[in-house]
Amino acid sequence: MPAEVETMAFAGATPWHGQGTPLEEADLHDWQKVCTKSGLDWEVELTAIVAADTQATLKQRGVRRKSDGRILGVVGPRYCVLQNRDAFQWFTPFLEAKEATLHTAGSLQEGSRVWVLAKMNRDPLVIAPGDEVEKFILLSHGHDGSLAVRCGFSPIRVVCANTLAMAHGSAASKLIRCKHTKDIQENLENIRETMTLANAEFEATAEQYKLLARKSISQADLKKYVERVLKVKDDQKPSTRTLNMMKEIIGLCESGKGNALPSVSGTYWTAYNGVTEWLGHQRGHNQRTRLNSLWFGDSANVNKLALETALAMAV
Repeated sequence: MPAEVETMAFAGATPWHGQGTPLEEADLHDWQKVCTKSGLDWEVELTAIVAADTQATLKQRGVRRKSDGRILGVVGPRYCVLQNRDAFQWFTPFLEAKEATLHTAGSLQEGSRVWVLAKMNRDPLVIAPGDEVEKFILLSHGHDGSLAVRCGFSPIRVVCANTLAMAHGSAASKLIRCKHTKDIQENLENIRETMTLANAEFEATAEQYKLLARKSISQADLKKYVERVLKVKDDQKPSTRTLNMMKEIIGLCESGKGNALPSVSGTYWTAYNGVTEWLGHQRGHNQRTRLNSLWFGDSANVNKLALETALAMAV
């Protein structure tokens, strides 16, 4: 399996790397089953760190995986471990209420980060004829002290599997995160209210996507758009590396997956999706770090900038 993706389980089509454990229909609403099948049924513990030169015990502690003794991170003295099985247990009421379905789960960076991708059981966003966006929720947790349990919304374009950015700050995301610190036995009505709010935020974002799909983009503006996304200054001659990236992205904007659809071809929507396809499938030399960067790193910031730039240029 690729170095960045340590273990994973998946529903539906086999992932790009061709590996992982397939999930059965009966697994999709049971976090404990998915936790096991995705290889996340291990525990961590805190261990003392001793200086090599003085043999003094440091205030910091290591987070060690019990199954193989691997150190996943170094944390401060106030850090408390949270096991994988417990990290996303608070999401179980959403699954039991059939408001969401588990889709993929796994670990990144040798186990230091774990994630669960769940699909909201709501109608997809129809941006244009033949072009739909599904509504996903990304749950994540880190064992290296850099990532708390959190929830984020991830629209995914069906035709190309590109991960898109949300156009608005997410109030629903904050509400779902709060459920980890409160009583997880929320009643069904409150769960549905939260998911309804999340769905409304997806719908609001869809209006931004539809705006992009209605606005044509010229070759000159496409070049300018890509330059702005890559932060190329007007008075600066791009490097050879930057020129190569621009060529790649412009090519994807024009003929990337789904971008030749008659209903959207030659629009700011396909320009934006050219960037998202580059981020998710081509940026860098290999797939080693793309997923982690797209969800938690620099590519997530570029994705957000690409959407904001497209919206600003389209109006």
